[in-house]
Amino acid sequence: MKPTQPTNLYLTFFLTLFIALGVQGQKLSKKQIEKATQKEFKSSVKSLLDFLTIPNDGNYPEQIEANLEACTHIFSELGFQTQRLEMQGAPLLFAEKKYPNKTKTLLFYCQIDGQPVDSTEWYQPSPYLPVLKTKTDDGQWEILNTNLDKTDLDMDWRIFARSASDSKGPSMAFISALRIMEKLGKTPEYNIKVIMDFQEELGSPDLPEVVQKHSELLAADGILIMDGTRHLSNLPTLTYGARGMASATLTIFGAKRSLHSGQYGNFSPNPIFMASRLLGSLKNEEGIVQIPGFYDGISLSESEKKKLNQVPENMDTITSSLGIAAPDKVGATYQEALQYPSLNIRGLKSAWVGKEVRTIIPSEVIAEIDMRLVPESDGRKLMDSLKQYIVDQGFHLVDSIPTDEERSKFPKLASFTYKLGSKPFRTDFDSSMGKMLNRAMERLFDEQFVNMRTTGGSQPIAPFINTLGVPGVALRIPNPDNSIHAPNENLRIGNYFEGIMSCIAVLTEPME
Repeated sequence: MKPTQPTNLYLTFFLTLFIALGVQGQKLSKKQIEKATQKEFKSSVKSLLDFLTIPNDGNYPEQIEANLEACTHIFSELGFQTQRLEMQGAPLLFAEKKYPNKTKTLLFYCQIDGQPVDSTEWYQPSPYLPVLKTKTDDGQWEILNTNLDKTDLDMDWRIFARSASDSKGPSMAFISALRIMEKLGKTPEYNIKVIMDFQEELGSPDLPEVVQKHSELLAADGILIMDGTRHLSNLPTLTYGARGMASATLTIFGAKRSLHSGQYGNFSPNPIFMASRLLGSLKNEEGIVQIPGFYDGISLSESEKKKLNQVPENMDTITSSLGIAAPDKVGATYQEALQYPSLNIRGLKSAWVGKEVRTIIPSEVIAEIDMRLVPESDGRKLMDSLKQYIVDQGFHLVDSIPTDEERSKFPKLASFTYKLGSKPFRTDFDSSMGKMLNRAMERLFDEQFVNMRTTGGSQPIAPFINTLGVPGVALRIPNPDNSIHAPNENLRIGNYFEGIMSCIAVLTEPME
């Protein structure tokens, strides 16, 4: 007996539905991801170049607004619901998209702002006019005057612009992955939330309050951080933690005013010598910080060291690339060194040098200090210990400019202030988040990628970890020689391509 027409229609409907569900449920292979990325890659590069033309110094409200407007437009076009999160300082932008039958949610953190720029130090018309460059035979970077529509992209070319690597490049890699999946008719394996930060380079001052205030809105099963540089090998990198940040300003005072070195040399003490003795005493010749208790609570077991040192590194190669004879002895390897807090003199100022030099005894020395913190260390306690160390070296601390009475009474005068920035965080390698990301990376790169326990830099993720109680991992895309924060920041084209592929692989990998 022939089936009736309605039965045929039902069979056709269910067969079509079955096939569609089957396609949606299949993971994209490396070949499929690579082909899809290649097809849309020039368009993705153009999108990044356009995005980089928007100045993004978080100190300027009008620049924040311009970037916030651009991001709102981008995510609205992708079908996301966007919401501006107003704070006392700069606003943040939240975007969300839910997919049918998805129960898990992944929160993506995107940094949109960049460091300030000194245009005179950039070898191009402007840091906000991105250019493609190729390396010449003599090792210099030369601007390419090329029409992207008529030129094949070389994977070793680089995009030079502020925030090309930190972190508009990674953010646009994620956006490009979403666009490519939309064109493929492929939906992510989970719901997506995005938080866009426009003052990360200023320490994300409002982020902890945002997370507390909007904890239900931001609730997720994991956090993927689209920020940070790859391992020194330039292999695709996952990083499971970041060190925190604390900074201090130390001013050491001499005479009331700068003095003629001929008239007052051998008579008025030069504060630079006082500063040199104090700052030099903070570390011994092996680079070990001498502040009592600086490394308290931190120990690495042999099994932890073994796991840390599975990262493919060669100490001779690292020291050679840095141009140093030997590293500090805080850890036996580079990876071990990252597990401890660090103390750094990040800037010194006193009088003048070069063509501006003059024969004076300066009136003061200013030292800018930073500490990178690990989860076992307490930033406030370490800064208080540094302050006490300065006092123990015989300095009398004042709140501002010393009075005449203080100058006559105390031979060693200084002021000391500090502030705490982002907190450290660390996620277990074997967390559900870590396992999911490793499956995605293995699909693309087999075993040719790196799992790092922590990065040396800081990221404002601890509020999410502590408040939401979920794991956080960074997917790192930019090349390690990207001149991050410096003039001539750049992003290798091949890294951007692999970054888009990595995002597609992650988006199509189910969460446990």
